[in-house]
Amino acid sequence: MNNYDVIVIGGGSGGLTVAAGAAQFGAKVALIEQKSGLGGDCLHYGCVPSKALIAAAKEIHEVRKNGMKHGLEVKGVTDWSVIRNQIQSAVDTIQEHDSTSRFQNLGVDVHHARAVFLDEHHLRLSSGKTIKGKRIVIATGSSPVIPPIENIEQVKVITNESLFYMEHLPERIVMVGGGAIGMEMAQALSRLGSEITVVDHSDMLFKKEDKEIAEKMQKEMEKELTIHLGARVNKLENNQGEITAVIEGEQEKRVGIDALFLAVGRKPNTEKLQLDRAGVELDEEGAVVVNDRLQSSVSHIYAIGDVNGQFPFTHGAGEEGKIAVSNAVFGLKRKMNYENLPWAFYTQPEIFHLGITEEEAKTKLGEDYTVIRASKADRMIAEQDDTSFVKVILDKKGFILGAHGIGANASDWMQILVMMKTNGQKIRELSSIVHPYPARTEIVKQLADQYWRKKLFESNITKLTSKYISVFR
Repeated sequence: MNNYDVIVIGGGSGGLTVAAGAAQFGAKVALIEQKSGLGGDCLHYGCVPSKALIAAAKEIHEVRKNGMKHGLEVKGVTDWSVIRNQIQSAVDTIQEHDSTSRFQNLGVDVHHARAVFLDEHHLRLSSGKTIKGKRIVIATGSSPVIPPIENIEQVKVITNESLFYMEHLPERIVMVGGGAIGMEMAQALSRLGSEITVVDHSDMLFKKEDKEIAEKMQKEMEKELTIHLGARVNKLENNQGEITAVIEGEQEKRVGIDALFLAVGRKPNTEKLQLDRAGVELDEEGAVVVNDRLQSSVSHIYAIGDVNGQFPFTHGAGEEGKIAVSNAVFGLKRKMNYENLPWAFYTQPEIFHLGITEEEAKTKLGEDYTVIRASKADRMIAEQDDTSFVKVILDKKGFILGAHGIGANASDWMQILVMMKTNGQKIRELSSIVHPYPARTEIVKQLADQYWRKKLFESNITKLTSKYISVFR
């Protein structure tokens, strides 16, 4: 039997961070991944292929839109096989960095197998081996939820795990779910030529976002997509080979479809691990319950990434991996803090989210906060971009509580606010940072102008300076 200092179950972003970090610090490490390649959902089914798809869809959309704008007629049908090859090329290029051989060269024992717990220290692999670990890190990620839909077997079902490897692009798709995955893919597939109908049970899209941002974004999405809110798809009907989705809401509607895309949420991959043998506690959703040090109910077993249900984004899993390495390998007691972790939706325009929303500020602080907004920076005006918008929530001292943006490349030009919030800098410090004119980041610098306008021109200071100038200058 092989004994390890650290066993990592799952070869995604979080698991690879732990395996590489622990091995480089001298620990004896085993990495278990049931698929033939490392990289996890992000590389094979999520972040990488989806952004490659979005980029291709954006290019096609821009060609058509700008051609029409300038009097050109653009015709033709998208070649899905070409786009699929571009997606695979992006995955293959990044896969080289996440190769099995790279981790083996770091000293990691890589096992491509499934694992189940025998007890709190021992794992049985599908290869037949039994291994033991002083510390174990669970990083098995999550999978798409498949909702109960009557007659679902009669139509092609798509999830993020099958989308990028389809042979053909369906003509008519009903997108069940209007979350991040649903809206990113709905918009991209629509731009590639599919007829997309989005169905979501909520009364509003992007409900976790600041309401002002969500409302702006919903209007943008409605320009390109047919959207039914407060509705569900509970069954499909087959009328002589024509498949229809029955959309149940305020009014019942029927939509002919060629495929059903399921994006209603994700569930933690814990079901097959037999964690009860190790005494690891799960919550009602099947996620591993962890403390702020990422320890499960069994102190030497950690859980990071989607499997713990805390922050379902790849960069969050990477940060949790760093904390897990510190605590599992060195016995430190570092705590995971999510307050300064942003997220973004890579729709067009993009959404950026950091910290609390204005609605959350009202609930937590009453009236003890300030909101500053900015829009229409010169670069955006020059590019006829009338959508870009920034909103920041501040405490009374000018520290950033939340920052929210919408616009082209918002995930890039909002990053300076992440640095400022992380470093505890006040919004006024933006005034001392010079941006090359007319960079898109000027929209963020406008926030400092708004702040000073409120602080100076709406206060008694203006009266004092006016009197000083009239008397002494």
